Formats: sequence, C-alpha cells, structure tokens
Amino acid sequence: MFVAYLIVTVLTAAANFFSAGCDFVRYKQVSIAMAKAGVPESWMTALGILKAAGALGLLAGIGLPLIGAAAACGLTLFFIAAMIIHLRAHDYSLGPATFFLLLAVGALMLRLATL
Repeated sequence: MFVAYLIVTVLTAAANFFSAGCDFVRYKQVSIAMAKAGVPESWMTALGILKAAGALGLLAGIGLPLIGAAAACGLTLFFIAAMIIHLRAHDYSLGPATFFLLLAVGALMLRLATL
C-alpha cells in the first residue's frame, strides 16, 4: 500500500509543480482557460503558489503524514473550487481539473490508508 501511496503522491506533486509553472509563466492555454472561467490573469501567480505549496506539502508528507494529508486535502478542495468556478461560468471543459482532482483525492485516500 505504501508503494502505491508513494507513486500517486509523487505523480500528484509533479503534476501540480508543472501546473504551477504554467501559471507562473502565463502559459497561453492556461490563460485562455482561466479567462473563459472569468478568473483574472492577475490571480495566476497566487494560484500557482497554492499549487506549488500543495505539491511541496505532498512531498513533505512522505515523512510527515499529517502534512501530507493536509496538503492532499487542500489540493482536493482547490480543484473542487476550480470546477465550481468553471461551471458557474458555463465553461464545461473540466478535463484538466478533473484529472488534478482525482490525483489529489487518490493521494489523500492512500495517505489516510497508510496512517
């Protein structure tokens, strides 16, 4: 079980670091998706910081289980909120947010299972 937790956690952290990097450099497709959802471009840095912090927390959580559980919970809530914001803007392209949400939920469930 712990090996599955490690794999999912590292994958989730890597995906969130990548997503944060896209936010930091204002990657065009991300900017377009955020504009469709009504998210101001000025928020991109803050959203990237939240994703990067979640990824760091996941990695720290390998050795500090409560930190990992908190980070996975935070990322889960972050991506639920992202999906709600997209839906409220009538933007139904939820594939990326769903992918990130499922990774975060997987990391959370596996972290809780290994406690």
